[in-house]
Amino acid sequence: MNILIGKVMRSMTDVGFIGAGNMGYAIMGGIKRSAMSGDVALYVFDVFQGAMERAEQLGAKAMPSAAELVKACKYVFLAIKPQQLEEVLCEIKGEVTKDTVIISICAGISDEYIASKTVDGAKVVLVMPNTPLLLGEGATALSRSDSVSDEEFEFVCSIFGASGIYEVVPKDKMKEIIAVNGSSPAFIYLYAQSFVKYAVSVGIDEQAAVGLFAKSLIGSAKMITDSGKTIDELIEMVSSKGGTTIAGLEKLRAGGLDEAVQECCKACTKRAYELSK
Repeated sequence: MNILIGKVMRSMTDVGFIGAGNMGYAIMGGIKRSAMSGDVALYVFDVFQGAMERAEQLGAKAMPSAAELVKACKYVFLAIKPQQLEEVLCEIKGEVTKDTVIISICAGISDEYIASKTVDGAKVVLVMPNTPLLLGEGATALSRSDSVSDEEFEFVCSIFGASGIYEVVPKDKMKEIIAVNGSSPAFIYLYAQSFVKYAVSVGIDEQAAVGLFAKSLIGSAKMITDSGKTIDELIEMVSSKGGTTIAGLEKLRAGGLDEAVQECCKACTKRAYELSK
């Protein structure tokens, strides 16, 4: 698509979303909030009319089908569940070309599988985002097939950089990374819930506890990223000899916290492999 501005012709990049649920909508919102907004034309298709209408409010153009969307767009996001992928790929196969860049957020699905269902040597970017992207605080892992150019990959990375941070990881570690950034918010919420339950059990106001613990999480995260200290050093900073923190840490260790987290991550990765094609 080209837009004439005065006497200058500006080329727009056409970006389509098959799926406009929470994650697809969040990525679109990040694009619209970013500096690239004026250079990107958004398209959307979703089987749910309400999701399409919400995306239209962001300025996306609703398309009559997934195939029509692919025909119109250079970059195509598969913002759907892995269980829906085969049906969608069958529908769009005839419109995918060797120039189409497919961005998949489907957990566990390989670029080889997507290519096998579309075109040989398909350009595929695998993405594992997380839900904090909804607030512009996402942490996204990306990898790419060999056919994706540096320029194309940089463009996709910039989309996720508009809604948080991103890291490029080896393609063969995209299933393992899910536990670290994709699923981990749920694990953190469960951990937080236990602290809030304790606070309520000893007569502390629930909202006060939520606010204090949530801010502690935010501050602790910034200490990890910004203090220049290792995690072991940060633990030591809080742990006065013979004090309250040491007493709590001993119980967590005795209760097998580290082992439980390792098993949690292994189970998450195992399920990713089960979902893979």
